[in-house]
Amino acid sequence: MARKKFLMGNWKMNHTIAEAIRFCEDVKNDSLLKIARSKGVLLGVAPSFLSLQQVKRHAHGLIVASQDCHYEDHGAYTSSVSVPMLNEIGINWSIIGHSERRTYDNDTSFVCNRKIKTLVKNGFHVVYCVGETLKEYEEGLTKDIVKEQILVGLMNVSKEDISKIVIAYEPVWSIGTGKNASSEIAEDVCSYIRSLIEKLYGKVAASKILILYGGSVKPNNIHEYLLQENVDGALVGGASLKSESFKELLENI
Repeated sequence: MARKKFLMGNWKMNHTIAEAIRFCEDVKNDSLLKIARSKGVLLGVAPSFLSLQQVKRHAHGLIVASQDCHYEDHGAYTSSVSVPMLNEIGINWSIIGHSERRTYDNDTSFVCNRKIKTLVKNGFHVVYCVGETLKEYEEGLTKDIVKEQILVGLMNVSKEDISKIVIAYEPVWSIGTGKNASSEIAEDVCSYIRSLIEKLYGKVAASKILILYGGSVKPNNIHEYLLQENVDGALVGGASLKSESFKELLENI
């Protein structure tokens, strides 16, 4: 059975609550969910923590994810948000390990692993991000870095729980830079990730897991990426902030 395609918008530190609500209204007016259903595409966004509740309330049918989550349920972790807090407002998806979290907030693969285990234990779905820096890419270390992030990030995650995880390959050197990994590079690394999942969890799990590409994805290049056998969707930043460009992305899948 063919895997579904998945388009996820990561808003990062963008959109006030009012702007987020307007986005949801535009999505409804532009019939994006109807288009997504007709194409068999899963459609989601990851707003700021402040906007999560309102987006969940106004964007019926959209997957709504947090951009991060702490591994503890409560405690002295200033600025952090926990699973019970997300559960209370109906959120059951989270992005973990985005390169900006790894770079600015010291989210190592081990920290990501703790978060992932807490999330899946509580029935959440996770979009787990992996990817290499420009220096690592130029030194030919891409697959070594990705392998470490997969092996450590998914350590002690059960075969049952791997079904709750989506992997997003985001080469750090292409995020927000306008530099794109070619579709051939994206396919090569996504295929490698699928082979790692097969070794860890077997052929069936590997055939079912969704693997996304992210990094300067735009309406004019998304089709080329999603033509690749092992690229099941896209994790998109700037192009997901306006309903018009989000619609273009969807239509070009």
